[in-house]
Amino acid sequence: MATTTQAVTESEQLPEITAPQSVAPQDARALSKLFFGRLATVEEGTAEYQYARNTLIEMNMSLVRYAAGRFRNRSDDMEDIVQVGMIGLIKAIDRFELSRDTQFATFAVPYIVGEIKRFFRDTSWAVHVPRRLQEARVELAKATEELRTRLGRAPRVAELAALMDLSEDEVVEAQVAANGYNSTSLDAAVHGDPDEGEAALADFIGEEDPALELVEDFHTLAPLIAELDERDREILHLRFVDELTQSQIGERLGVSQMHVSRLLTRTLKRLRAGMLTPAE
Repeated sequence: MATTTQAVTESEQLPEITAPQSVAPQDARALSKLFFGRLATVEEGTAEYQYARNTLIEMNMSLVRYAAGRFRNRSDDMEDIVQVGMIGLIKAIDRFELSRDTQFATFAVPYIVGEIKRFFRDTSWAVHVPRRLQEARVELAKATEELRTRLGRAPRVAELAALMDLSEDEVVEAQVAANGYNSTSLDAAVHGDPDEGEAALADFIGEEDPALELVEDFHTLAPLIAELDERDREILHLRFVDELTQSQIGERLGVSQMHVSRLLTRTLKRLRAGMLTPAE
């Protein structure tokens, strides 16, 4: 567990965390609350702001490892998956507010998982296969079958390369591309616990889309945003759509970062109040 140099209050200097990545999850929750509280009161770009933000990132890396573990059956390098998940963690830290009635871990994990899923969607061979690899896949299948019949065994890469008049690297690339065409039916049987019998693949990979639960909230929020003045709507768009920092918003609007922070706090408080007001 990480240690701190001293006990502090919100008006004092933040504690020095000697090993943020080693902080136990239960301790990280309490320390994160303290650091988020300070992050909301100090100027972006200052040394104290950077220390608080960087420490929050390191203390909560266990959330990334936890989320990445859900994808360990993928063929991608786990280190790459963790690095992508870190992007989601940083976005969550930049958007989290202590006034939210939720734990940071609950707020952050959907961001992390979302970034990882986006990574798979954008880099999947099953979707993006160049034309030359599509053609090479057909030739590879023919050459593999011919050599298997002739040799009585699975052919080696070098043997395939010689027959296809390609380099070994090109053969390997074609083999990788061929994997993108191999799919498994969602109804395919998966052998699990003998006592429970066979289950379908869909039983293991299906999940409810959490976005469906937000549809009603979106319909409630839209008219509330429409009632805001033009500047407040612009600030919301710059912060949560364009993902600018408060300092960047201040520079664009010609006001200080603290003024932007106050405007955001006021606007979000107004929107929350409207969301919680029962419909007449």
